[in-house]
Amino acid sequence: MQVRAEQLPGQLAKGGLKPIYTVHGDEALLAQEAGDAIRQAARTAGHTERQVHTVMGAHFDWSSLLGAASEMSLFGDKQLIEIRIPSGKPGKDGSQALQRYCEQAAGNDGILTLITLPRLDKTQLSSAWFTALDGLGTSVRCDPIERQALPLWIAQRLKAQGQEVEPGEAGQRTLAFFADRVEGNLLAAHQEIVKLGLLHPPGTLTQAHIEDAVVDVARFNVFKLSEALLTGNMARTLRMIDGLEAEGEAPNLVLWALADDIQGLWRCRQALEGGKPLPMVLREQRIWGPKERLFERLLPRLKPAALARLVASASTVDGIVKGLPHPQWPSDPWDALRRLATQLCEQAATP
Repeated sequence: MQVRAEQLPGQLAKGGLKPIYTVHGDEALLAQEAGDAIRQAARTAGHTERQVHTVMGAHFDWSSLLGAASEMSLFGDKQLIEIRIPSGKPGKDGSQALQRYCEQAAGNDGILTLITLPRLDKTQLSSAWFTALDGLGTSVRCDPIERQALPLWIAQRLKAQGQEVEPGEAGQRTLAFFADRVEGNLLAAHQEIVKLGLLHPPGTLTQAHIEDAVVDVARFNVFKLSEALLTGNMARTLRMIDGLEAEGEAPNLVLWALADDIQGLWRCRQALEGGKPLPMVLREQRIWGPKERLFERLLPRLKPAALARLVASASTVDGIVKGLPHPQWPSDPWDALRRLATQLCEQAATP
């Protein structure tokens, strides 16, 4: 059975622990909290003896793990067995061993198992070993909190420690300010929320309280630029580019992200002009996921001439990044990237 990270505490509180809990995903804070919650529930249920096995490389001794799981505790205590697979790839032997492990764990209330994994792709999620783990127990997916969901997440965390922002629009602005300062860095967001709990008593927090306390710890991923660009969110786009520059990101990688969106829009628009229906165009151009919805919104109203100008601008910026100045463009690569991003945002925001 699969649950989201925020659903896990409620499930654990109901009692009746599952034999196996599988925690997987990229978000370190949520994975850590999920693991801690499972360990606490295990201790409460009497699983006082703990073993930890870390699978490193292809030469891990799976037989020792299977043997440990079948052994009775020396003192008759219930066991918590943790299996950590940092690569997320147990291999052929590991796959078979995990399936046998599930067979042994079924009906054995003396052992509770916690397995931790990184983010898994579609193939791994449908593998025989993961299916066996999920079928016997509970899998907890710990995905990053997206920017649009971050204000609500912050509000929920503040509420848990007895604090809240002002009602109405003022509170929404405060949460948006907070989210801007911690975007892409959930562990730091958690630390800032805890700090607010130490600095201020339970009750209402104003934006001044948060501005004084919360430092700018946002981290940006170049692959997240598309969302800001294609929604026409100029302020967020420029903030992300500023952050990427400050973090030492290579300008050519940022250019690649910008140019990839521009070229994708251009190719799709050309195909539409040729008479192909939009769903077919997006499928042929391999546009899917969140970007698919953004392209669906933009393409019907973007003019070929405007896209052609964006393609030409991207080519100019490519030269600037490679050291070839242009008399009508800034010589600094990051300033040129900001201008190109501004042009794309303006087109995306045009009704």
